[in-house]
Amino acid sequence: MKRALALVERDMRKFRRSPALLFASLVLPLVQLVILGNAFGGNIKNVNLGVVNLDNGPQSVDVLEKVRAVGANARTFLPIDYRDEGAAVADLRKGAIGGVLVIPQHYSRDMLEKHQPHLALITDNTDRSVAGAVSEQMNTLVGTLNAPGVTPREPAQTLLDIVEVYPYIDYIKYLLPGSVALAIFVTAMIGGGMLFIDDKSRGLHEGYMVTPITKWELILGFNLSGVIKAVLAGETVLVLGAVVARVPDFFEPSRVIELTVLVILTSIALIGMMFFIMARISDPLVPRAIFGVLNTLLFFPSGAVYPIAGFPKWLRVMSECDPFTYAVHAFRTLLLKDVGFAAVGTDIFALTLTSVVVLSGATLLFRRTL
Repeated sequence: MKRALALVERDMRKFRRSPALLFASLVLPLVQLVILGNAFGGNIKNVNLGVVNLDNGPQSVDVLEKVRAVGANARTFLPIDYRDEGAAVADLRKGAIGGVLVIPQHYSRDMLEKHQPHLALITDNTDRSVAGAVSEQMNTLVGTLNAPGVTPREPAQTLLDIVEVYPYIDYIKYLLPGSVALAIFVTAMIGGGMLFIDDKSRGLHEGYMVTPITKWELILGFNLSGVIKAVLAGETVLVLGAVVARVPDFFEPSRVIELTVLVILTSIALIGMMFFIMARISDPLVPRAIFGVLNTLLFFPSGAVYPIAGFPKWLRVMSECDPFTYAVHAFRTLLLKDVGFAAVGTDIFALTLTSVVVLSGATLLFRRTL
């Protein structure tokens, strides 16, 4: 037992002297618990709803007041006024808004003449959680419109016509963008900074240090090899996943090119991020300890599994800083909506900015020493 306890003491001393490993083992699981507990099942809030009023009569004003009341209180959706229905639907397809409410012409006249007036709600059914929450709230709102203060002999009943802007979206299609980003990230974990740490633990990095190669060239070489592997993994999951999920018109040349460019940008951003995280870590146990937790910290807040609109405010702020969020949104927009690069300009900018920042930071942090 004495010799066995000596081994125990050695390992405990080594564990205590590795702050990064302590942090990964003790603190990150608590962070994972908090994030997972808040990333699923939240009430959908703050969905931008385009409102097109083609009537401008007194009864349509009542509808607008109730819509704005929802935006001020329940905050399921936040109304944004549009003058043109086409512009609103175009923004809906781009993902700028989560639904469009159309108050048709003669709504007030039909309401007063008891001709059963209609309201139209156009939803983005690529995200069925958001579409369902907005539809449910609008049905509740319509119920209040149909509840008069004084019961008339022939009450007018407003009907809500819900229109889905896309064909039915299976959940497997909804999950596909996140699966592609996750495949790239797993390759980034294995082929990014972790690869260099393993080389250091085996003493292989000494061969690099005795050559005149600069630290920028070292980082570039490691990242390029990681990006190649990540692109292969991302493209494989993308193509096979699209076939399994039966994504319509997937193999159109322009669409394949756009998705391939996005895979490359995502790979550069995630590989660079992993090398940035690992730049000063020398303990080979640390990457293995943080692998699962880091996956949780980046994957679940991205909206890959559950819409960001259902997150609490602090988790939405976290998702805005997560490169996964922009990759998942861009893949989902190009795969399920097929609207082209114009709709994912913000995502491309975010991924490019992430790549520049993390690669510059990795170069500054990296030490070209034994």
